[in-house]
Amino acid sequence: MSAISGDWLEALKGEFHQPYYAKLYKTVMTEYQTRKIFPPADDLFNAFHFTPLNEVKVVILGQDPYHNDGQAHGLCFSVKRGVETPPSLVNIYQELHDDCGCYIPNNGYLEKWAKQGVLLLNTVLTVRAHQANSHRGIGWEQFTDAAIQVLNEQDRPIVFLLWGRPAQMKKSMLNNPKHLILEAPHPSPLSAYRGFFGCKHFGKTNEFLVANGLEPIDWQIENI
Repeated sequence: MSAISGDWLEALKGEFHQPYYAKLYKTVMTEYQTRKIFPPADDLFNAFHFTPLNEVKVVILGQDPYHNDGQAHGLCFSVKRGVETPPSLVNIYQELHDDCGCYIPNNGYLEKWAKQGVLLLNTVLTVRAHQANSHRGIGWEQFTDAAIQVLNEQDRPIVFLLWGRPAQMKKSMLNNPKHLILEAPHPSPLSAYRGFFGCKHFGKTNEFLVANGLEPIDWQIENI
């Protein structure tokens, strides 16, 4: 399992000494050794690696990683280059097109967002191949809650995009008046038509960032 480094390590170091984390680590290591687990172990903490804590401007919370071959690489909603864009991300791109005029790209690789300060964090960081939610309840939620708590305590404006009920359940942890919390249904084809389409979260995020003297996010993912 890759280690967290940089300022996230300092912020979360207390978690690594907790009994739940020792148990989580052992469980996850056993799973990697005995089953097919996504994302690859080296990509597990990519959300933290790609977006240092002091650079976070926007937080998008996902549930658990994609569970089909070659998709997950540690950033929620993102897939590696050359992998077909999953349905939820297709809908995200459609809303981006309608909200901000972005063209719909031919890939689902969201590293560009992460490098601009968009933390793409799943609340559960691993999954068994072809078994959605198979690692729910093994301890990841406690760990990612600690990360959300750290973000809530940051003394600067951050936008939290809470899409769908599991993400919105974290709202009670977010009580810092400096932050902006935007809620919408999940972009999944099952629920996007209930209000994700038309939520205009991307434009609202940039308006908030600019109003607070921060650089807006360039949401356009380029074709490859």
